[in-house]
Amino acid sequence: MARVIHVFRQPDRFVAGTVGEPGDRTFYLQASEDTRTISVTIEKQQVAVLAERLTSLLEEIASRFGADVPDEAPDELVDSDPLDVPVEEEFRVGTMGLGWDAESSAVVIELLAITEGEVDETVVLDDTEEGPDAVRVFLSPASARAFAARADRVVNAGRKPCPLCGEPLDPAGHICPRQNGYRRGEDVIEGTEG
Repeated sequence: MARVIHVFRQPDRFVAGTVGEPGDRTFYLQASEDTRTISVTIEKQQVAVLAERLTSLLEEIASRFGADVPDEAPDELVDSDPLDVPVEEEFRVGTMGLGWDAESSAVVIELLAITEGEVDETVVLDDTEEGPDAVRVFLSPASARAFAARADRVVNAGRKPCPLCGEPLDPAGHICPRQNGYRRGEDVIEGTEG
């Protein structure tokens, strides 16, 4: 079966969002253009990496290509609305690709579906007939900055970190590796050498 590539050249919206309570959230990336909306499931860590790499790419295209990249997301592009419903998973993201399309002055984000085998890197940002299904989104540098800022907020909106180990605190309890049950008591004998 031929692969399906969903292309959003001028998306009305491209955001990261979640469904569920902290500690039990499912992460999604959602692209909308006109009446078409596509949602793909993604891991929390993938969202964090995408935001980080996107920020690095924006800095690089500003310095190498002289692209007009804002330092912060413009107010009119800040999107705090929830995901559009119903949220129906098109596929689960496996491989992600980032690029710069100098012709349209747009950042290109490609999300590829998880596959059984390894993904040949030639299918990323390519229109070949073979390969996993994909979502390809073209964003202006300002929209890419807004996406990265929201993605960071979504990732950090989960459970509070433990002040000792940094792992997420669970409402049902937390076993902290820094307090592994060992407590030094008053009755420890000091300075006993044989």
